[in-house]
Amino acid sequence: MDWLSRLFEMMPVRGRLDLRCSYSVPWRIDQGPGATNEIPYHAVLAGSAILDDPAGGRPLLLKTGDILLLPGNPRHVMHDGSGATPLPARNRAAQNFTISENLGSDERLDLLCGHFAIAPPHDRLLRTYLPPRLVVHAGPRMGKGTAARLAGLVSLMRSETADDHLGGRAMLDALSTAMFALVLRLASETDDRSHGLLALVGDPRLAPAVAAMFNQPARAWSLPELARLCNMSRATLARQFQDKLGRSPSDLLTDIRMTLAANELKRSSLSTGAVAEMVGYQSEAAFQRAFKSHMGVTPAQWRKVQHSGEDVLAAPSTPADPNGSSPAAHE
Repeated sequence: MDWLSRLFEMMPVRGRLDLRCSYSVPWRIDQGPGATNEIPYHAVLAGSAILDDPAGGRPLLLKTGDILLLPGNPRHVMHDGSGATPLPARNRAAQNFTISENLGSDERLDLLCGHFAIAPPHDRLLRTYLPPRLVVHAGPRMGKGTAARLAGLVSLMRSETADDHLGGRAMLDALSTAMFALVLRLASETDDRSHGLLALVGDPRLAPAVAAMFNQPARAWSLPELARLCNMSRATLARQFQDKLGRSPSDLLTDIRMTLAANELKRSSLSTGAVAEMVGYQSEAAFQRAFKSHMGVTPAQWRKVQHSGEDVLAAPSTPADPNGSSPAAHE
């Protein structure tokens, strides 16, 4: 199984479309942060938008075909760039989603806004390995490959929001979920991979080590073994991981193991010792220490909390309100 499919198997993701925005200049969106386990997304169907950098850096221009993910889940502001007081926006409920619009007549921004919900605690792990801001381009004339597939998927979402067909809610959520996978695939194929897991798997020299750890996490991988898979020295492999991921191969392997262990403790009645062996620990005591260090609780405490029945993904999403309620506020 490839690393991305394995990642989604380990960390279930549920997509949801919250809004379709139709704005004439001047407009402004002030959104976030969402729920702690959410990653917001915006897909520009037509027009352009400027995203202010929450850290005070240079603003980012988003164009037609751009898809923005914000794994850091920050409060963020998007606007038309005019600096003028935005026209008032209003929300109206369609059958399967919410439409936010203003009454201007100039060239309009057409924007899909939604979020991806990741089951805790995997949301924290995913944010660790993704950049705080991720943009890919999937315009209408992308030829073949992943970008074309992503453009086709967004076009289908656009049609579903235009026609509001029977079953549209289920379709839009399923398409949003698929969008997440395609965005990560496309990002791993592009040249702009400065840091994080996508930078790691995007390097063909390092990808074999990542795939090996995802597919055989219980194996006692050593640095020399992983280096041989990549046809490089141990020192080079360790340096490449540190440069691109900010962590060692051992750190990544531990994160994968703890994710699998958390899943197994939640869904099965296997003993802690059996789970420890399943994810590659010969000593239950060593597993207990690693799990508590990673999760902040013991395996037994984690299992007890999970069996209480609480499910963050089941929490209903609140539609945006033009006066500033979550997940999106429009001023």
